[in-house]
Amino acid sequence: MPIATPEVYNEMLDRAKAGKFAYPAINVTSTQTLHAALRGFAEAESDGIIQISTGGAEFLGGQHNKDMVTGAVALAEFAHVVAEKYDVNVALHTDHCPKDKLDGYVRPLIAISEERVKAGRNPLFQSHMWDGSAETLADNLGIAQELLPRAAAAKIILEVEITPTGGEEDGVTHEINDELYTTVEDALRTAEALGLGEKGRYLLAASFGNVHGVYKPGNVVLRPELLKDLQEGVGSKYGKASPFDFVFHGGSGSTAEEIATALENGVVKMNLDTDTQYAFTRPVADHMFRNYHGVLKVDGEVGDKKTYDPRSWGKLAEAGMAKRVSEACANLRSTGTKLK
Repeated sequence: MPIATPEVYNEMLDRAKAGKFAYPAINVTSTQTLHAALRGFAEAESDGIIQISTGGAEFLGGQHNKDMVTGAVALAEFAHVVAEKYDVNVALHTDHCPKDKLDGYVRPLIAISEERVKAGRNPLFQSHMWDGSAETLADNLGIAQELLPRAAAAKIILEVEITPTGGEEDGVTHEINDELYTTVEDALRTAEALGLGEKGRYLLAASFGNVHGVYKPGNVVLRPELLKDLQEGVGSKYGKASPFDFVFHGGSGSTAEEIATALENGVVKMNLDTDTQYAFTRPVADHMFRNYHGVLKVDGEVGDKKTYDPRSWGKLAEAGMAKRVSEACANLRSTGTKLK
């Protein structure tokens, strides 16, 4: 199937919200990790989301220029071609974009989609994230108010992060402390500024103790039940049940119980990067250690071309990451839910 149209993407999110499941949003940095994500979704018979961060886009742009827009556009165009061969619907999304990179990343990408839509085509990306978590909430929402109507006109869904996620993501760092919990007041201010869909659809990355990257159990206190408070606090004022479509950031290492609670409270998208990076790299390390004398020309020998051919270890990497993506689908209850 093709990359999801705006209509299909909206239907995907609506079905997830109603069915209390979520889509894994898999960060990719290459055509190979893209294929791994697509394969994982297809093997789980789940639709899904593929996303590119600013750092991932810079890497994709090549180390000669490190151009984020070039990298993101190139992979998106590639995805539009190869996704046709996978029997699932996949939305393309750009991950964390802080204020100092908006002009070099999200705004130009929105402009590309605006031109595509004017020409009667679908947008290149189906959603973009504005990460204003390092700004004051007033400034954060002010920029979101500028981006939301542009995104809506280009048939794009905006994702906003209104309070910090701990840890580090592409150079944006937040301490692990009590500020990692969104309040009902924060959510009310968001609804007042951005509406609840009438000004354009958006996904809300609210914080309930989330931390990016690798962490050991006990170092992070997740409170996914907080999302229910936000839904009820805003819903009671506006007379709308479960008004937000939530995103779960910093999900690596979360327990099954924490994930289940988040799903019950309106999470429709959960980001995965750290776990899938490891799942991709681990088989490569295994191959290199097992075939040390083949992948290297040790002591003047010639090595073994079959073992240092990138295809030999690349296939293992793809399979390892695809398996982890399928596991994520099972954890998020999206297995077998693909749109027919």
